[in-house]
Amino acid sequence: MKKYSHEFVETYDGLMGFGWERETDEQTIACYLQMLSDDGLIKILASRMSDRELEELHDLITRLLRTHLNDDEYHGLFLKDNSD
Repeated sequence: MKKYSHEFVETYDGLMGFGWERETDEQTIACYLQMLSDDGLIKILASRMSDRELEELHDLITRLLRTHLNDDEYHGLFLKDNSD
């Protein structure tokens, strides 16, 4: 059974743009992140990123997770570790 889903990008038919208003910004970021995590794209992109770019992206993701998720959310939503 798959742990992760990418349904939003598959069903979203709204505006994709940034800087219009908060709701569109959030939806655009959700689409970009789901599109970016496509297996074919991320394999090529990651292989072409410099060591520094990989580190910067890792640091940004880690900082966002630490800032905006509590421990239970991190384990349940990000790691999908539902075992107690």
